[in-house]
Amino acid sequence: MDARFWDERYGSRDRLFSGRPNGVLVTEVTGLPPGQALDVGCGEGADALWLARQGWQVTGVDISEVALRRAAEAASGLSDRVAWARADLAVMPPPACAFDLVTLQYFPLPHQPDHTALRGILNAVAPGGTLLFAGHDLADLPPRLEHDIDPGDFYQPDEVARLLGPDWTVLRNETRPRTATAPAGTHHTHDTVLRAQRLG
Repeated sequence: MDARFWDERYGSRDRLFSGRPNGVLVTEVTGLPPGQALDVGCGEGADALWLARQGWQVTGVDISEVALRRAAEAASGLSDRVAWARADLAVMPPPACAFDLVTLQYFPLPHQPDHTALRGILNAVAPGGTLLFAGHDLADLPPRLEHDIDPGDFYQPDEVARLLGPDWTVLRNETRPRTATAPAGTHHTHDTVLRAQRLG
């Protein structure tokens, strides 16, 4: 699932996703004081643009040039509140302690024996900041996805919760019904959600 994979996937249709922000993000972030946000795997930009409209200063990161181009095109009037960056966060970590919110919405972060990429992402949360990690409940997924991808090869929110150190407080670690209809051709009925705060 490299840059070429994602460019081809986004390029296969005019719009890959709905253009609406993810329900977990809206539910969990509404009411938080705006600050600096990092949207990991921002895709076509719906979450990042929603955050920007709520007053956040947002960096949207994705591996796909095609997705980022679409995100930038959709950002009319918000260019002073959102920046787009092409990066593979499995290889290059974001800046340390730089973000009041780091959000990963259904982001396929592959397992690593030393958790290097995950720890880099966690370290990007500033003291007092929030980590929000949402995934699909594995019970809703087949054992193999398209392209013979095993969903168990990627970090799930509950796994991340167990890897957090004593400098974190877990505020939410649960499975709950989706707030939006699952994308066509899928059977996602439940989300797994981790919300944690890094202690100051």
